[in-house]
Amino acid sequence: MINTPNILNALAQLRVIIINRMQLYFKQIEVAEINVPDFFRDESPFALFLEEHALSLDEYLIFILAFAPHTQPNFFQEIIAQFFPNGGDFPEFGGVKASNHRGILPTGETAQFILAGDDLEKRLEIQQILTGDHWFAQKHILWLEPVREGEPAMSGRLVLEPELVETLTTGKVTRPRFSTDFPAEYIETEMDWNDLVLHPNTLRQIHEIEHWITHNDTMLQEWGMKRKIKPGFRALFYGPPGTGKTLTATLLGKQTQKDVFRIDLSRVVSKYIGETEKNLSKLFDKAEHKNWILFFDEADALFGKRTGIRDAHDKYANQEIAYLLQRVEGYNGLVILATNQRTNIDDAFIRRFQTMIHFPMPRAEERLLIWQSAFPPQIQLADDIQLPNIAARYELSGAGILNVVQYCTIEMLATGTHILDLKLLETGILREFVKEGKMI
Repeated sequence: MINTPNILNALAQLRVIIINRMQLYFKQIEVAEINVPDFFRDESPFALFLEEHALSLDEYLIFILAFAPHTQPNFFQEIIAQFFPNGGDFPEFGGVKASNHRGILPTGETAQFILAGDDLEKRLEIQQILTGDHWFAQKHILWLEPVREGEPAMSGRLVLEPELVETLTTGKVTRPRFSTDFPAEYIETEMDWNDLVLHPNTLRQIHEIEHWITHNDTMLQEWGMKRKIKPGFRALFYGPPGTGKTLTATLLGKQTQKDVFRIDLSRVVSKYIGETEKNLSKLFDKAEHKNWILFFDEADALFGKRTGIRDAHDKYANQEIAYLLQRVEGYNGLVILATNQRTNIDDAFIRRFQTMIHFPMPRAEERLLIWQSAFPPQIQLADDIQLPNIAARYELSGAGILNVVQYCTIEMLATGTHILDLKLLETGILREFVKEGKMI
């Protein structure tokens, strides 16, 4: 594996440092010197991470401490067993047991012991590295697991960001799976921009978002706008169902090579007080610094109008919205909210959007383009089908047209014909109108 040489080297260096600290503690040696560890400056993710962040000696050792159990589960037990061959407790070393992992997991106390021993001033320096103010926590790289109220904070487990662990061990990161802790699904499409038919005004505004994605870093960093404007970009897509809102969000990700995650609001919103904020916090913490596109479909379920405070439920509902505003505004990537009705969105959100884009029902000329590109090449249209007339007569969304084409295609395959006649096409159209509760 590409990271293996550096991993083996780092663990060997850490092993020597821990043994020296133990020998010093048990007065087997008088002085324990910690030499500055080195690493192979190859193109491995391990080396690139260290070069990018330029860790100090203490930061590096804490980082390797947290990383060690992910590659050698018995790493710490083997070292301690050298000094306790008959077993025994060693509270000065710290460490905890997990529910599944059978080895020792390092804690903040472990880092303090190895790097500082009983030097109180040095122990407090190590503690500063493990606070929420340090860049480890700010960038969600490494942090202390919270402990029960009243217990020493440094007895919390050292937690290394799971995706970083995956990068350093396998060389790549798999996308997070949909779960209770991550209520969002990755969405993609095989379509391209040529397959999307939008009103010209809508398409122009979509290109503006593309421009932001492409040039945002230059604007913030090189042009010095970082101190004047908030990070991230917030867009509202509104319009009837089936007009291309989800497809547009997906194509934006495809065009700019960014992952798009659609948030399942039914898994985010909870009737229990505080749970909605907790679910949102997990989502945004996971997305932070990933530069994903977050797509909130049917967003008015969560971003709807705030109510007057009549009871405790109203109070906490408004708190959820306020918390959401805070997290959306602090997100440094693209957030897209989609709704069928613009008026459903709370006014407090409106001013926070950089753009609000209307996705109207397609006009006759746009419907014609959709019809013309919707059929597979194997289908031949009968002479009684005039697509300009069909487009002008039947007001369907792009998704509705594709539903009709799908119905017709399946029926033609079932009957073994390649020629689509007007009767079958109008049957498909009628089915779609009935489904949508419309009259022809």
